[in-house]
Amino acid sequence: MGVNFLREHMPDTARVHYAITDAGGVSPNVVQAYAEVYYIVRAVNVAQMRELYDRVVKIAEGAALMTETTLEIEFDGASSELLPNATLEAALHANVESIGGVPFDETDQATAAKFVATMVPAEVARARQRLGVDASQALFTGISPLVNPASRNQSTGSTDVGDVSWSVPTVQISGGTHAIGTPPHSWLMVAQGKLPAAHKGMLHAAKAMASTVVDIAADAELLAAAKSEFEGIMAVTPYDCPIPDGILPPPMRTGSVASAGGM
Repeated sequence: MGVNFLREHMPDTARVHYAITDAGGVSPNVVQAYAEVYYIVRAVNVAQMRELYDRVVKIAEGAALMTETTLEIEFDGASSELLPNATLEAALHANVESIGGVPFDETDQATAAKFVATMVPAEVARARQRLGVDASQALFTGISPLVNPASRNQSTGSTDVGDVSWSVPTVQISGGTHAIGTPPHSWLMVAQGKLPAAHKGMLHAAKAMASTVVDIAADAELLAAAKSEFEGIMAVTPYDCPIPDGILPPPMRTGSVASAGGM
């Protein structure tokens, strides 16, 4: 039954995360009077997220009926998937090519290599293969090719920039700020955050974005093309706000969150 539920209601691209934020007490062998759990429901788009969120709510309601308990749900926020703009991505990528790769030096590479040595070799090898580099590089100094949004895999991260992208043409950049193969949300990522290499990668991305802003301000045709692409998509697929009407920001993060665009 569980397998059938996953196949029918939860695509492989969707995720449900949770944390028990209040177990109700610290005494063992006691059924606590109150408990709280925080859920995040993620999917590739708002429509799929909303369907999965409704299933999670039904499961919670069913558990409450079976245990004769009271269920309270607080929906505290949501974000949409990112709407790409190929026109702006091409302009941004052209600036990255003009600037060149991140100027990491030998010291940066040597420091990053120490982090790589602590990672799972197979994961590092796969990351290097995706980037097209050999084992001599711990930090990526090249430029990834531009891929058309229609043919590339959607980013698996959740961001409130997604809702911005449904309001105005939006473009983002991924810059090299950590050693190749660094797992997201890990101490390895945190430990590299203040290293000179991270600052070099951040400034490199900032230069590319600033150059693109200048291009947009100076080139009326570029701006018009970006707007035309955006308006064409919106005419077919209007913005679908993932937050239900009447929801206000909570004083603290409790309850449930849903988002589209990530895993």
